[in-house]
Amino acid sequence: MTWLFDNFDVVLGYTKTHLYLSLVPLFVGLLIAIPLGTVIRNTRWVRRITLTVASIAFTLPSLALFVTIPAVVGLPVLDPLNVVIALAVYSTALLVRAVPEALDSVPFAVVDSAEAMGYSTLRRALTVELPLALPVLIANIRVVAVTNISLVSVGSVIGIGGLGQLFTQGYQRDYPDQIFAGIISIVFLALVFDAALFLLGRRLTPWTRLGTGSSKKKARA
Repeated sequence: MTWLFDNFDVVLGYTKTHLYLSLVPLFVGLLIAIPLGTVIRNTRWVRRITLTVASIAFTLPSLALFVTIPAVVGLPVLDPLNVVIALAVYSTALLVRAVPEALDSVPFAVVDSAEAMGYSTLRRALTVELPLALPVLIANIRVVAVTNISLVSVGSVIGIGGLGQLFTQGYQRDYPDQIFAGIISIVFLALVFDAALFLLGRRLTPWTRLGTGSSKKKARA
């Protein structure tokens, strides 16, 4: 812990890089997975194929992707974009499965009512289904965010920045305090973002709290 406080500026610099490498792939994954997951939801065979491809993509070893992407895309080996692209693949693979499942959680009666009111498929998805699917979707986004924060540290093996560099530097110097500082920083960062997304989910879905409050009142009565 002493090393962490004594070198706080260094850790803060690594943290900024870590956040960039973690959150940009998450946003890219959302931009791809939300429209794709919405489109494939009601077509069984397309959904099955897409989810199979996503499952295969997620099983690819992260280190292998970090090494392979430069040759495929034409980037330098130490370019941070290699990590961004690799984690965007993982984020999309997880979220493209989560989006249809979140939409499936919307009550059929609500969807049926929207159709009866003359909502188009696009309008229904944007204004009815996706908002009501937020509790399930945000729960999955939390998983992806924490996964990305963890996986970024693997990039340090090939020399790409982030808090994982505290592991490699501490190992090379045989200095456990630096390794522990990296572990503590990554765990703290993951917990902060998980809590932030949890609070955001509660803020965006006030009806879930109303339901809990009413059920508690009934139980007391």
